[in-house]
Amino acid sequence: MGPIKPTLVLGASENQERYSNRAIKDLQQCQHPVFAIGARKGLVGNIPIETSCVYIAELDTVTLYLSPERQKPYYQYILELNPKRIIFNPGAENDELLTLAEQAGINTLEACTLVLLRTGQY
Repeated sequence: MGPIKPTLVLGASENQERYSNRAIKDLQQCQHPVFAIGARKGLVGNIPIETSCVYIAELDTVTLYLSPERQKPYYQYILELNPKRIIFNPGAENDELLTLAEQAGINTLEACTLVLLRTGQY
């Protein structure tokens, strides 16, 4: 088990078919503190899904499960959180946010959170 990495799942869903839902469960299983923001309030395990931006101190990772168009309202929020890295999951790749993040000194990764967790690369 590597270091603990507090993670925000942006685009969280209660729908068990969604990758964001699986990511929340897998992150928890790997002992990472998880925060979740989605379109609707809900619960995944014991993790509440919030619908508004919440301040998170010492955030390691933002993992995105939103299309580039749906990410736009969150740009400023993500940059203000100043995470160590942003993971763009498949379908969430976004050159505009990637550039803004890199200019702010935030590492970016186009990868699948689920694969990173399962292969010990998270």
